[in-house]
Amino acid sequence: MKHYVIIALGSNRQQTVHIQWASERLEEMLSDCRMSRTIWTDDIKGSGKKYLNRLVCGTTTLSVETLERELKQMEVIRKRTKEQVTLDLDLMQYDQQRYHEKDWPRPYIQQLIPDII
Repeated sequence: MKHYVIIALGSNRQQTVHIQWASERLEEMLSDCRMSRTIWTDDIKGSGKKYLNRLVCGTTTLSVETLERELKQMEVIRKRTKEQVTLDLDLMQYDQQRYHEKDWPRPYIQQLIPDII
């Protein structure tokens, strides 16, 4: 069975390199993959760091647990830490279930959603 997913990508270190790498992996992992444009945002915590953000949607046969494990493994491969967010991958939606509810109203999410739906 295929499941519809939306994944948010973000990076605050070597941003273009890490977003491109993750985009390529997700394109291999998802069917019917669509990607938003990338946009720059300021860190919501006020650190002064710039983030590059993108949304990706598509379908997968993976369970929600397996998909989340795969996303976290991608972060580990890119050596993500709390300070150096080389790659942040958040599952935002799986079929009709939304995740990270506090992130949905953020301006960058609202700007990028029309790109993929």
